[in-house]
Order: sequence, then structure tokens, then C-alpha cells
Amino acid sequence: MMLPPVWVRRLLIAPAVVVLAVFLLTTLPIWLLLALAASPLAPGHLRLPRLAFLATFYLVWDAAALISLAVLWLASGFGWKIRTPTFQRAHYVLTGKFLQALFWVVRWSLHLTIDVVGTDPDTGMPGRPEIVVSRHAGPGDSFILIHALVNWFEREPRIVLKAALQWDPAVDVLLNRLPNRFISPGRPGVIDLEAEVGALANGLDHNDAFVIFPEGGNFTPHRRTRAIARLRDRGLEDMAVRAEGLRNVLPPKPGGLLAAIDAAPDAGVIFVAHTGLDKMLTLGDVWRELPMDKRLVMRFWSVPPEEIPTGDKDRTAWLYDWWARIDTWIDDHGPQPHPLSTDWAARRSRHGS
Repeated sequence: MMLPPVWVRRLLIAPAVVVLAVFLLTTLPIWLLLALAASPLAPGHLRLPRLAFLATFYLVWDAAALISLAVLWLASGFGWKIRTPTFQRAHYVLTGKFLQALFWVVRWSLHLTIDVVGTDPDTGMPGRPEIVVSRHAGPGDSFILIHALVNWFEREPRIVLKAALQWDPAVDVLLNRLPNRFISPGRPGVIDLEAEVGALANGLDHNDAFVIFPEGGNFTPHRRTRAIARLRDRGLEDMAVRAEGLRNVLPPKPGGLLAAIDAAPDAGVIFVAHTGLDKMLTLGDVWRELPMDKRLVMRFWSVPPEEIPTGDKDRTAWLYDWWARIDTWIDDHGPQPHPLSTDWAARRSRHGS
């Protein structure tokens, strides 16, 4: 679906979200009562009220973020100083606060617990910029990754993400004010994507985290088959053979990562795997999964800059080696139900906020 122009998104879609959020918030008791009354018609414990609450909360969250962003725009002199370090930092702080609220509500409503294993992005080499290379497994895991980087590890992420995410007004306004890149792979007339990625990775400082998802989309068997066929069509038989051995991830596209490494040679690379919300890609998936008591596991591996291979061919093979390792790790840590417990002290409290 084609993205509307900026003026439509700012003057029509964003205000409509605020108005809808106010309407749903003021009529929430009615919607919850209707959802409760209809609950016996749907399988699962309180599935309809939970989904109604989550949908309402997300709209209100989006609207509150838009209002806060409007206040920052006014305070910056109607956008005059919006790109200055002070207001850039204010936007990162705002990002952290809103992601904390979203994460808390999702964890509470879905009974979700998160375990983080491996090297933290702030302990591998404190004061070093990092390139964070993550598998793509849906918006839920992506939100949690950015929440982790901002709130747990005090990083300021620069993200390469799909242009379609600008349909969300708060994501659209916030991330376009910060050093991020929305890309539209495959669209004619789009400037060189690798050059865009390299430009974004220029000038990373001590607390930056450059975030890229080299698969370019969520895993499905059909996408995997198409990706392997495209590799063969381009004459990349060795990569196609290696991709056929990947069962849980799409073959990675190395161009963006190679451009980022070239642009930030002093940065380390952190590979991220996660599993637990793999099946929650759409609203329909959320509906099927509710109620859920799940455990999300995130695994970090840190590679210092001196261990990154030189040369595009060696780096591409190195990336595929890591993707095979991530694929195996996902096999060993597939989504498992997590028993509901009131013993919160027994859960990892470190990443609970």
C-alpha cells in the first residue's frame, strides 16, 4: 500500500488518531462491558476484553506521544531547534519513557517475561559505538529490542526500517526527527540504499547503536523460498545453498551491513537473536495467541571491531556464518509456554521496567 504524502500524515492521519483515542478513552467502560458480554462467544479466558484493552491502550499511547511531540516542536521554536543536540536528547528521553509504558502494559496484559543472555551492548566495550544486527521476527520483538537499547543499555539507536511503518503517526513523527532511515526496497527511483545506510552510520559516537535488520522482513516459508530463488537468479549459487540450510530465518542481505561497517570502522558488531513472539506478526496473530503466558529470550553476541573480517566477500561469508549460528540457536530456544506465576521475585527483575 502506497504511503500517503507527509502533509496527509501530519494534518489528517495524526489528528484523527488523537480524536479516535479520546473517543475510545471516554467510552472505554462501554467497550469493555460489551467485550465482557461477548467473551463467552470467543475461546480463551477474557480474550475479547484483553484485546479491546490493548487496542485502546495503543491508540491512547500513540495519541499521547503525538501530543508530547507537538509540545517539543513548540518548545523548539516551532521546529527551529528540533535538530539541536538538546532537543535530540529530549526526543530520546521521550522515546524511553513511552517504550517503558508500552512494555509495562504489554508485559502485564500478556503475562510476558523476558530473559536476556549473552553480552550486553554496554558491557562488551563501554564507550564504543555498536552496530546491532538483529533477526526480524515481527513488530513486537523489534519494539522490545529498541526498548532494551534505550532503557536498559542507555544507547541512542539509529535504525534502518521499512517506510511502511510511517503509517503509525507517532513512529512517523518521532523517528523522522531522529537520525533514522525509512527505506523502500525495490521501489524504482529510490536512491542507492547502501549509500543511505552508510550515511546513517557516519559519525557514530560512544553511546550510539546503529540498528539494522538484514533479512528485510519477517520470516515466512514463502519468503524464504522466494529469497533463495532470487539468490539463484543473481548467480549467487553458494549463498543460495547456504540459505537452504536456514530453517528459521531468511537469508541476510549483506549490503547494508557492509556499508555500515565501512562507515563506522571503530564500531563493534552485536548480533541479536530472539524467540518467543515469533508468531505474533498481525492483529489476527495476537487474537489467536491470547491469552498468553510466554517467555521471550534475547541473545546477544558481541564482536569487537578487530575481529570483523576485511573485504566484502569475507564479510558476507562471516554474516552467513553468524546467521547459521542464530538459526541453530532459535531451534534450541523455540517459543515455549511460560507457566503463570505470582512469584515475581523469582523472575528476572533486572529488565522489568
